[in-house]
Amino acid sequence: MPSLRNTAANPPPTDTPEAPTSSAGSAGVPALTAGARFADVGSRHYGILLASMAVIVILSNIGASKGVLFGPIVTDGGFFLFPFAYILGDVISEIYGFKMARKAILTTFALSVFASLSYWVIIALPGFTDDYGIAKQAALVEALGPVPQIVLASLLAFLVGQTINSQIMVRLKARQGERKLWMRLMGSSGVGEFFDTLIFCLIAAPVIGIVGFGMFANYVIVGFVYKVGVQYALIPVTTLAIGWFKRHEPTYPK
Repeated sequence: MPSLRNTAANPPPTDTPEAPTSSAGSAGVPALTAGARFADVGSRHYGILLASMAVIVILSNIGASKGVLFGPIVTDGGFFLFPFAYILGDVISEIYGFKMARKAILTTFALSVFASLSYWVIIALPGFTDDYGIAKQAALVEALGPVPQIVLASLLAFLVGQTINSQIMVRLKARQGERKLWMRLMGSSGVGEFFDTLIFCLIAAPVIGIVGFGMFANYVIVGFVYKVGVQYALIPVTTLAIGWFKRHEPTYPK
């Protein structure tokens, strides 16, 4: 996303003209950009963040096919990974803006679809017919067979939740500038994770083996509280990470 700098203090290079702050915001986001500053995608940092987000989402999709019980708590095998995808989304939104956050979300979406199709091809390929080969095929079907529906649930939830999360981050930054980062992180995480968790659980619960309203409610509430709790607990770490990127991203307005 083009940098929104104070052109009087930091005149942009002649080969990369910047949009004036009064122009329309990208992807339908209102142009409330008077106090918002973002970096251009001109270094390796954005690629590393994008790749990390994609890997985390794909791994959490596989883990989510396994139901997990901690006493009365119902969750899935991807519970410890997925909050970090949202943390990375927060970092991308704060540093690069909504346009590049949307690009990261859609790229992760596409890679997850590709991974799901790859699982289907791997399962469909003819395997060895000895006992070991048959056992391995059965294990693959059990482990990766439910994943397409899990991926559908995860992708729709991720697409909605992350888009809402990023929009809130950018809108609040437009009003607050560089101040009150903690407020942006808390507000965007709470709303985004709510929609993410609800959509995911509605689609994925039958595949995971969650039956009955009580078990479903447990799954939704525990999932939401856990994800938001992890993100809130890691706000100091997320703040430090964002500060590091702001200092080391060459195009972020200083």
